[in-house]
Amino acid sequence: MASSRKNSALFLDQEALSALSILKAGMLSPVTELMNEAQMKQVLSTGRFNDTTFPFPFILAPAGSTNEKILAAAKPGETLDLIVDGERSGTLVIGEVFEIDPNERVRHIYGTDNPSHPGVSSTLKRLGRFAVSGTLSLLNDPVAPILQNIEEAKQRINAKHTTAIMMAANPLHRAHERLIRQTLDSTDLVVIFLLKPYNQADLSYEIREQTLTYFVEHYLPRNRVVIIPLEYSYIFAGYNEVIIDAIVAKNFGCDRLMIGQNHAGVGMYYDHNSNQSVKDRMHGIDIEVAIAREYVYCNECKTLVSTQTCPHGNHHHISYHADSILELVKTGLMPPAVLMRKEISAILLCRLFPGRIKNIEKLYYDIMPVNGLLEEHTDRDFYIKLMELYQTTSLT
Repeated sequence: MASSRKNSALFLDQEALSALSILKAGMLSPVTELMNEAQMKQVLSTGRFNDTTFPFPFILAPAGSTNEKILAAAKPGETLDLIVDGERSGTLVIGEVFEIDPNERVRHIYGTDNPSHPGVSSTLKRLGRFAVSGTLSLLNDPVAPILQNIEEAKQRINAKHTTAIMMAANPLHRAHERLIRQTLDSTDLVVIFLLKPYNQADLSYEIREQTLTYFVEHYLPRNRVVIIPLEYSYIFAGYNEVIIDAIVAKNFGCDRLMIGQNHAGVGMYYDHNSNQSVKDRMHGIDIEVAIAREYVYCNECKTLVSTQTCPHGNHHHISYHADSILELVKTGLMPPAVLMRKEISAILLCRLFPGRIKNIEKLYYDIMPVNGLLEEHTDRDFYIKLMELYQTTSLT
């Protein structure tokens, strides 16, 4: 007679589930399972796993008094259900339960355990005192269709070289566009991993995907660019972000990772005389890492330029700070065209402020040049035409 005894449960959030999904799919190889205590200590002391660079232990240590009680009483071989948002998402057959130091963990991720650091404070809230290793099974595999999508794109153009770009596009601006174009010049296929952060301050993933897709479909050879969603959990954060990005890109089938100089973590060890300084920290990770030059808008050159080739000083340069451009958009202002393509601005404003323009047809015909025909116009049409008026220079 079958036992009717129910499994004990661990309660996780979506961020933990996304990290476990990437692990289970092999995208963090050589790490393919939750680390036990001995493996954790090995990584803490050497920064390597199986003689390959891995910046911090991959462990599961969920916060919460219920989780702590379950793990404190758990035995090897016991099966735990993994519950996410009230739904059973998988199981874990316990191998080992051991205590951890949450502060030590965040120090290895962020380089500090100062709670004033936003990443440290949010991660500490999600960490418990006990970690668990064992055999992981998940009900869904969100990574499989992504791998298939990349492979199909490679086959369509017989790509020999594939380059990854990790991008938030929050929002998509002109420097992002230049980075993508520059990357296309030196590779067959570009895979843009569009990050899905667990941060409510960001534009929604759907909005950012819409703007990036618009740019790819209208201004790039679309068969050479693939946009892939990537759940951006805390394991990607901190000063080790480049290393984790490289590991994930390699395991998704890319042979090159392109990053900008302002990519998180690069400043910790970037040497202006040697781009290879990043690669020097990556033992056993077989992927090329390239660092793109910093691009700015120069009001003397009147175009987007590299800081390495422009002869004019910083006082002539406009930098591309995504957070500041986002503030403009959130207040309802159209960013200048030198910062963001007008079509992208129009998409963002229509999504963030739907229906805010009253009497749009009257406005359109009162202040826009028209061909005399009565036509229906959308908010997006209005924003685009308005930006074209902003760009008129004959009276300035």
